[in-house]
Amino acid sequence: MAAESGDKWILTVTAQTPTNIAVIKYWGKRHEELILPINDSISVTLDPDHLCTTTSVAVSPAFTHDRMWLNGKEVSLSGDRFQNCLRELRSRASDVEDEKKGIKISKKDWEKLRLHIVSFNNFPTAAGLASSAAGLACLVFSLANLMNVKEDHSKLSAIARQGSGSACRSLFGGFAKWIMGKEENGSDSIAVQLADEKHWDDLVIIIAVVSSRQKETSSTSGMRDTVETSMLLQHRAKEVVPKRVKQMEEAIEKRDFPSFARLACADSNQFHAVCLDTLPPIFYMNDTSHKIISCVEKWNRHEGTPQVAYTFDAGPNAVLISHNRKTAALLLQRLLFLFPPQSDTDLDSYVIGDKTILKDAGIHEMKDVEALAPPPELKENAPTRNKGDVSYFICTRPGRGPVVLNDESRSLINSETGLPK
Repeated sequence: MAAESGDKWILTVTAQTPTNIAVIKYWGKRHEELILPINDSISVTLDPDHLCTTTSVAVSPAFTHDRMWLNGKEVSLSGDRFQNCLRELRSRASDVEDEKKGIKISKKDWEKLRLHIVSFNNFPTAAGLASSAAGLACLVFSLANLMNVKEDHSKLSAIARQGSGSACRSLFGGFAKWIMGKEENGSDSIAVQLADEKHWDDLVIIIAVVSSRQKETSSTSGMRDTVETSMLLQHRAKEVVPKRVKQMEEAIEKRDFPSFARLACADSNQFHAVCLDTLPPIFYMNDTSHKIISCVEKWNRHEGTPQVAYTFDAGPNAVLISHNRKTAALLLQRLLFLFPPQSDTDLDSYVIGDKTILKDAGIHEMKDVEALAPPPELKENAPTRNKGDVSYFICTRPGRGPVVLNDESRSLINSETGLPK
């Protein structure tokens, strides 16, 4: 731990990691502590410009204990999930040398040195938008870089998995598959990339944030109850998902949108059916979620082929995937017709992310939203407009995997105090 400046030195790394949304769902563990799933899952990684976690990690001999701040508040690191990740990373750490700062850290020093972790999500935490997945993946990725851990992303994914199951998929851009594995120690339960973000780059994703409140039933306790009480879950894991995973891999490889959409919608619906088959039943979706499904299903049927896929994680927010920009613009028109903002809402804060889709939809100001006519498939039963039922929309696309941010100004840690900026 030699350093010319005595024991005052602080070494930091900042990284950014995207969130991911499963199109073939993970629900249910065969091992609680190691977080081993009862089936494979497949996800699409979202553009980190719009949905990501940024994490800065620091090490210093002056730090007395491991500490973490999330979205401005200090949180406890005592939970098993954090501790498992920290233990795995410390055991794999290598020598680190920073010649400019005159810092040398040997492999064995990492057991004694304490860490400060500052993390920020640019989207709602615990609202069913996979914030824990992005957060744990970013924690593992940033610490692996700080500690000079020489493992590839799949090996790192097995560590991230022990913090949050879905986190293993956030270590890859584009499309990722979490292989459930068979080994009891979980060594083969890893994520792999199926295709990068450029493979199918005409996909456009619109997220309807129906509620940014914390969900009533956490995924962890929900899964536990489902595994214990749902007979439908056993059938799903053994009979349904293995076939769907193969079909979804094929659909992604061939960029076959109709197959992709049918599989994603069916799997989302079955996941929520399994939640209803739990004792007591779990309700993650609400009336607004159901209205969004109805809108998409009517449009898809009216066109005779899927225009849009929907998928809902453990929360009421809709993730809607359209196969090109033109369809995305038509989708946004439908969504804004059915779910206009409250009168005092600013359009700029109601549709965030990739703003160009608003222009493609011919919407420049609030009066354009008010002037929208019902789409053809809804004309017969004049639909009501549900003002204020959606908090806001995020327009995004498939995105890249995690990166280290080398720009010192983007660090969340003060390099002199080791505390949050």
